[in-house]
Amino acid sequence: MMEEQYLTPDLFQPLSEGEKNLDTVVRPSLTYWQDAWRRFRKHKPALISAAILIIMLLATIVIPFVWPYSYDQQISNSDNLFPSLAHPFGTDQLGRDLFIRVIFGGRISLSIGIVASLINLLVGVIYGGISGYVGGKTDLIMMRIVEILSSVPLLLYVILLSVVLRDWMKDLFETSPFFSAFEDIGVELIMVYLVLGTVYWVGMARMVRGQVLAIKNNEYVMAARGMGASASRIIMKHLVPNAIGAIIVTMTMAIPDAIFTEAFLSFIGLGVSAPMASWGSLASDAYKSLASYPYLLLFPALAICLTMLTFNIMGDGMRDALDPKMRK
Repeated sequence: MMEEQYLTPDLFQPLSEGEKNLDTVVRPSLTYWQDAWRRFRKHKPALISAAILIIMLLATIVIPFVWPYSYDQQISNSDNLFPSLAHPFGTDQLGRDLFIRVIFGGRISLSIGIVASLINLLVGVIYGGISGYVGGKTDLIMMRIVEILSSVPLLLYVILLSVVLRDWMKDLFETSPFFSAFEDIGVELIMVYLVLGTVYWVGMARMVRGQVLAIKNNEYVMAARGMGASASRIIMKHLVPNAIGAIIVTMTMAIPDAIFTEAFLSFIGLGVSAPMASWGSLASDAYKSLASYPYLLLFPALAICLTMLTFNIMGDGMRDALDPKMRK
């Protein structure tokens, strides 16, 4: 027989100060975005890159309004001047201030990258979300279309579209009153927007499809489906928000690719036309006189390299910050 045990005061001991604080919250709870921002701030190279990009973007917006020269102004007796206090980047063969042309070219190049990425986001997320969620024959057909587009080298596809659309868009702008209102933007610039937007969504669609396939059978998605939620609501309210981290990183990485592609198109003469300038067109104009005036190529090339480097570093930092697996 086991001896009966009774509760006595000797069995109770007061808690120590350390034991009293065991259930204390060590740090305040953070939302997903607050935690991502906290981790992004710890990635110093990415934070510095983001600051550089913000400064470059503000410079392309503000400086053209305060600089004494315009991007197409030909200054008398100022042909091919080397960098000086009056002209920090020198002047080109037509006597135009190279500094303001690089700044204005940054406005064009950055806008192309941002617009192409927004189109990439819109088309890629919708296309990939529908393909991954519906599945079956729909997914099979949609992915075969993506594979056909992917089988053609991207630059070749962009060049072919540029050649085909150039004359058609010029006729459209000349004959249509609606499109003639956008003539100041430039036919070539709008054409670059459209061409890049039509091909850059393929990678985003593949990524979104993979994310949707990985999470579409989770409990909360099945619960929403059981409660009668429509497919569009499930995709936009449940699937896409849970893949938003990968979507943002993919879109960030697509911007420097679009800028480089535009620079290549302008370099071979399929981008913006004179007197407008992008970094690619500036490099194209400068390489012919590289031996005599190397500064004409140096500054737009540095701008392209700096932009691509900062976007890639910032993208790496955002990937680490938005990936829950990287949380410590």
